[in-house]
Amino acid sequence: MATGHGTMRQLLTMTIALGMATSVAAAPDRPLTNPASVIAASAPPAPPPPIPALFDAHAALGAAWSADGQRVIVSTNVSGRFNLWSYPVAGGAPVQLTRSDDRQLSQVVSPDGRTIVFQSDFGGAERYDLFAVSSDGGAPANLTNTPDISEAGPAFSPDGRMLAFDRKLNSEPMNNVAVIELATHAVRVLTHEADPSYRWSVVAWTHDGEALIANRANRTGTRGSVWRIALADGAASELTPGGGEALTQASDISPDGRLLAITSNAQSEDTQAALFDLTTHKFAWLAPTPWEQGTASFSPDGKRLLFETNADGRTTLSLYDLASGAARQVALPPGVNGVAGAGRTEFSPDSRLLLVSHAASNTPFDYWIYDVASGEGRKLTGFAPPSLDPATLPASQLVHYRSPDGTVISAFLWLPNNARRGGALPGVVLPHGGPTGQTTDVFNRTAIALASRGYAVIAPNPRGSTGYGKAFQQMNVKDLGGGDLADEIAAVKFMVATGYVDRKRIGITGGSYGGYMTLMAIGKAPDLWAAAVEEFGIIDWRTMLQHEDPALQAYEKMLLGDPVTDAKVYADDSPITFIRQEKAPLLVLQGDNDIRVPKEEAQQVVAILQGEGRTVDAHYYPNEGHGFVKQENVIDSLERTVAWFDRYLKG
Repeated sequence: MATGHGTMRQLLTMTIALGMATSVAAAPDRPLTNPASVIAASAPPAPPPPIPALFDAHAALGAAWSADGQRVIVSTNVSGRFNLWSYPVAGGAPVQLTRSDDRQLSQVVSPDGRTIVFQSDFGGAERYDLFAVSSDGGAPANLTNTPDISEAGPAFSPDGRMLAFDRKLNSEPMNNVAVIELATHAVRVLTHEADPSYRWSVVAWTHDGEALIANRANRTGTRGSVWRIALADGAASELTPGGGEALTQASDISPDGRLLAITSNAQSEDTQAALFDLTTHKFAWLAPTPWEQGTASFSPDGKRLLFETNADGRTTLSLYDLASGAARQVALPPGVNGVAGAGRTEFSPDSRLLLVSHAASNTPFDYWIYDVASGEGRKLTGFAPPSLDPATLPASQLVHYRSPDGTVISAFLWLPNNARRGGALPGVVLPHGGPTGQTTDVFNRTAIALASRGYAVIAPNPRGSTGYGKAFQQMNVKDLGGGDLADEIAAVKFMVATGYVDRKRIGITGGSYGGYMTLMAIGKAPDLWAAAVEEFGIIDWRTMLQHEDPALQAYEKMLLGDPVTDAKVYADDSPITFIRQEKAPLLVLQGDNDIRVPKEEAQQVVAILQGEGRTVDAHYYPNEGHGFVKQENVIDSLERTVAWFDRYLKG
């Protein structure tokens, strides 16, 4: 949910890929895992953590440096809501700066350090206003106050007098770039996108304050280029090669204004990190690998650039030295090491420190401070209590298996500690959202809750996922719930082949596209599943088109085609076509204010299955949107999920 300037962060917000489906696509080589080689870890016996305790490990939506480098401003749910907190870099207790029932994120600090600007929506509806608050905390002021317009991703001008931001009318699909004068609150829209399939996003101000660097890309994240927008008249000029099938996006501009930090697939199947010289118009690729990369920010002194590499769902950070051309890895524990997600720079103002994040499958998320000179890192936030000891929690294993058509699929597998073979464990499949998301090796509360209670859990990255190349990402276009569902079903076969899992006690649960996949699974393969829980999943792409936000309407058409001429695709790819065949008891969880997958989708599922006399239950969360963020609701949803599986897979 965090928004920030890094290109990989922007790519993660583009949730579905467009292109023609291919057969077996190229992806990095991965050796297949022999199921017999999968072994449950040995660990001292420990009771499963209570589900509320899993959320004592708090979450965050981004962090930003203060102007003097003495504090870090974090959007975290320490209070049960995602509000802003100030963490002293030298150590000490954090201070809460804002209080709101609604999430606050994308915080940026003014150049003089006096003001923090952030975005907030209302009731999870994802329609944001921009707010300003003193850096010492207090009552925020609404800068935009536009119920019919969403403003997001603010960026201060170098003199602190203006903000650039991404602007979207609720009635239109296009995102544009705009600026606001802080003294008068006057807004000027600088871009006027005519293509409903494209969006603009702010990257950075030029250092003279006369222009903005912005990305223009299609909503599927398959094509795009970088632009310069003049502040005086809004004149836009394309900086990087446009057209064709390439996606090239910027994350920052160097302090001397000569270089752009670039992520691009212009020369590779995977996106790679590069520098783009604005004088010569040439790319310099930093450290190419078979895996996806993304750039972040330049250091304020102009000496280094931070970039990240995602190798099969585990992420490393590296520092690139602009003078020598050498790259060195940031020394953090293995897992998912990421950029901060807000504030538009990971470097402290004096360039000496990095603000980064770390998590692993059995290690909760935290922000870390990394000393660039010494190469030493230390935890800043301490979100998790000592009771959540990684040594007692089940850890993931990265496995690879073949789908029926030969496609190699990566997945993370959790087994209960000290489990024995014998085919007795219930198993649960966790399809991810997107579909062009990716399950990464982060602290997964659902997997931990289930595995610590005696379940085997597998989370595949099926075709359509990011992280495995452009062709793999496009394999499920106009075939949603087809080949990708076969990849999820093959995960069940792999689990059973390990010798730990009872094939008659298999469940499935996911949210968003994972909820859609859950509905497709129980409808198209009804004899495989013994229980299911779906969260805010699509039942009918045609009715979804009628109720969702206009940007998502354009997005869906890019994915599935025209609802009239491609009516068969819509029918073949909609769970409503198959749902009456389901046999698994189903629990439905849904937010009332969801603009991505509106409540009507969940209501259709429940009405159909009730009419068929099937076992179905539903719970709706008021003041929640797409994905639950209020502490009591995320706890409740996981408790309901575990109780449902306990009843139908164990009972």
